[in-house]
Amino acid sequence: MIRAGTIVPIAVALLALPARAQLTIRVAQLPATTPSGATIHVAGSFNGWDPAAPRFALAPTPGGGYALTLPDSVRGAIEFKLTLGSWDRVETNATGGDVPNRSVTVPATGADTIDVAVAGWRDGTPRVARAHTASRSVAIVSDSFAIPQLGRTRRVWVYLPSGYATSGKRYPVLYMADGQNVFDDATSFSGEWRVDEALDSLASQVDRGVIVVAVDHGGAHRLDEYDPWKATNPKYGGGEGEAYTRFLVETLKPYIDAHYRTRPERASTAIAGSSMGGLISLYAALTRPRVFGRAGVFSCACWIARDSLYALARRFRAPRGEAPQLYFVVGGQETADREPVRDQDAIVGLLRAGGFPADSIRALVREDGKHAEWFWRREFPAAYEWMFSVPQRARRASPPGR
Repeated sequence: MIRAGTIVPIAVALLALPARAQLTIRVAQLPATTPSGATIHVAGSFNGWDPAAPRFALAPTPGGGYALTLPDSVRGAIEFKLTLGSWDRVETNATGGDVPNRSVTVPATGADTIDVAVAGWRDGTPRVARAHTASRSVAIVSDSFAIPQLGRTRRVWVYLPSGYATSGKRYPVLYMADGQNVFDDATSFSGEWRVDEALDSLASQVDRGVIVVAVDHGGAHRLDEYDPWKATNPKYGGGEGEAYTRFLVETLKPYIDAHYRTRPERASTAIAGSSMGGLISLYAALTRPRVFGRAGVFSCACWIARDSLYALARRFRAPRGEAPQLYFVVGGQETADREPVRDQDAIVGLLRAGGFPADSIRALVREDGKHAEWFWRREFPAAYEWMFSVPQRARRASPPGR
């Protein structure tokens, strides 16, 4: 075990790192309070700020140190912290105070290494809870909604539009991934989207309204559930996305349609998400176009299943007159090499080459955008208005570019 003030000689360990290694995080110093045999995790903007993700645990190295090489796709500006498996055991300064996120810009090509010194750990006492920010329009459908296709349960949220209780109207439905981040800052892991506030504001502009159903991600199962294909590298999991999509189609949607005044037809049913949530949203729209007539794809994490996703886009042929409306948006600063931008361009190009109607796709690159909640929060109103509120003739007139 390395102790405070001890610099760890772990150069030998780097010989065993993967040949494609691009950013390696090495722990050069730990406080004396570090428990013997502790597992140290990295939580950051690249893994949903999960403080206990097993795939992002640092490995012991000869000499008593720890090191982790991040996936080759993690490039550009990133932020992270180290934890002992929970936010109650996150790194601190020497006096136990909070420290800012660590920030580093990963080069577009080649490898880099950073040495990290940890001054202290939180003592495990629960943090003061953040204030809840969900509006009165938001409720919990269930804290343990059954997912029979995966043998799990999940918290499900619902937003009902202004006037729902008295209008008697039926409403379109938007299903969203990563429900922890959709409505409530207290449950978010890196800031919320403020979808409820955005829709409440749009309602004052004579928007017709929408029901939003948000499903929490599965924590350690997030990469598995949001990726339909098994990753070649087992540390990235995957392979449960088809079962998760069947849950949405066969279990959740029928429940929502039975218990709320919805418009259940495909043209009034949308799905949206960011990063891995964007990947599963795109997959759902392309494999279930008769269910999901619209999809919002924010900063798709295409890298994790690029070959399979490209193949899906290449062979996609929509049932006659039933191509889903697809809204793509990505940030120009998500990685230094603009890989997410190239992925979005490639998928849109493959769909159009296969005959996908040009007016059914809107693909944008926001040059100041980053892979972060603040960016997706900012872009949500425009995506929603295009998917639900803009008349079809105006959508056809919209430029397809950026």
